[in-house]
Amino acid sequence: MAKRKTPKSEKIVDLKPNVEKVSDQHLEKLQRAIGGINRAKSDLGGLEIQKHSIISVIQELNVVLTELREEFKKDYGTDNININDGSIIKQAEENVEVNS
Repeated sequence: MAKRKTPKSEKIVDLKPNVEKVSDQHLEKLQRAIGGINRAKSDLGGLEIQKHSIISVIQELNVVLTELREEFKKDYGTDNININDGSIIKQAEENVEVNS
């Protein structure tokens, strides 16, 4: 007895399902939501670029500050400067003697 290659009950699969559209109102809401997300992502990217630029400026200013501190130490013996009036803040040196 030969075996059947196809099953007895074949199911018919509709490869072209009924194509329906969402309402124009729903489509408009969907498009607005997706558009809003895309704008927000673009804005966020712009902010990240600004953030990177600001970080670069801060790094450059820290280099300048380090150079100034070294210059102050050379010229004034300290880098402890009051930034409001430019006065040099001197710290009391403590001489500790050890009695033996």
